[in-house]
Amino acid sequence: MSEIKQHEIENLFWLTLKDGNVRLATINLEPGNKVYTERLVTIQNVEYRTFDPFKSKLGAAIFQKMQAFPFSKNSKILYLGAASGTTISHISDIIGNEGLIYSVEFSPRSMRDLVTVAERRKNIIPVHADARFPEEYSMIVPMVDIIYEDVAQPSQAEILNSNVQTYLKKGGYFFLAVKARSIDVTKDPKIIYNEVKNELQSYGLNILEVIDLEPYEKDHVMIVGQKQ
Repeated sequence: MSEIKQHEIENLFWLTLKDGNVRLATINLEPGNKVYTERLVTIQNVEYRTFDPFKSKLGAAIFQKMQAFPFSKNSKILYLGAASGTTISHISDIIGNEGLIYSVEFSPRSMRDLVTVAERRKNIIPVHADARFPEEYSMIVPMVDIIYEDVAQPSQAEILNSNVQTYLKKGGYFFLAVKARSIDVTKDPKIIYNEVKNELQSYGLNILEVIDLEPYEKDHVMIVGQKQ
């Protein structure tokens, strides 16, 4: 029989499956529906979705003992690089219907998948735009509590900063999934991580954590910080 235990982080859970495997999980905001290949498990009339760290950099960061986790009920989030909505769907579970995720995606194909997810989850607002130009969505996106960025661009830090300065509240948190190979395939990833960290600090941003996402994501770190 499957068992559920509260995670150290609110609204996250450890799910022990019948075969003994332990998975991270969230309570499904839309019971009966999957977003990707996650498993659905019902315990005491509550349906949980497994949160796969190999398919979500946020999930990977949690498995790697990330300390800062400001996502909660009522959170307003700007998510840059929404893709098809895998990670966003788990954030959607965590923040519930009281929160909102403004989900920016440039790819038309990914946007179609994201819209399908958003049609069932009313706390997700799809925004078809280019994250390099935050003024493009100024009529849609308000000031937010959290900015999360996962884009495959060489100018990842610059993109984050322009959105932080435009939309993030003072004291708000930011998360940057740094993809070293999207910045420079010839350079040691550790050098790239340090360069990105230094660039963010040069903008006046406060760095709280730099989390290596191996073995879940190769050549990736998650940088977590705050706007001062």
